[in-house]
Amino acid sequence: LIGCEAGFLNASRIKGSHAAIKSGMMAAESVFAALNENRQFDELSSYPQAFEQSWLHEELHRARNFKPSMSKGLLTGTLLVGIDQVLLGGKAPWTMHHTHADHECLKPAAQCTPIAYPKPDGKLTFDRLSSVFISNTNHAEDQPIHLTLKDKSVPVKVNLAEYAGPEARYCPAGVYEFVKNDDNTERLQINAQNCVHCKTCDIKDPTQNIVWVTPEG
Repeated sequence: LIGCEAGFLNASRIKGSHAAIKSGMMAAESVFAALNENRQFDELSSYPQAFEQSWLHEELHRARNFKPSMSKGLLTGTLLVGIDQVLLGGKAPWTMHHTHADHECLKPAAQCTPIAYPKPDGKLTFDRLSSVFISNTNHAEDQPIHLTLKDKSVPVKVNLAEYAGPEARYCPAGVYEFVKNDDNTERLQINAQNCVHCKTCDIKDPTQNIVWVTPEG
């Protein structure tokens, strides 16, 4: 695992490209060493060792408390980050942890007030599909769908009924869409070719029914 899929993001700086490159380099060096030794079907143990000895590990360790701190709210989080990052320079003798998973935080639609979002103006704000287009995302439309459902009935029976179909909103690429059948019932349509692999659905789905798997190719 390298880059963002391994969580190598410096959240306090909102920067991860350098982490992706460095972790990819270290992984490649481990693969190269294994090939030179004619090894196969074993674990690249030198990769995690190289990571632990790198400047990347040090950088991410210093920023480890940022996200758990900010989850406490803007004011409390800012105070905690100030103590951790400014006063202690990221070298606090403690490590904070999240106390619950993201999918456990979603509230039923009945407890929330609907938000009326203004339509994109095409100048400062843009629709999701236009943004997907300029991201250069490309999947063969006939490849197996990599966004799988444990139970195909859950999106309508649970997510739509109780949470007003959150997957149609939290996906930044318009992958999930509730459409009406001929008999006026609804079904979940998955436009997997639009996926930008942020994995929000896998993480945020309230019933953990959506499972992201590696795409073909």
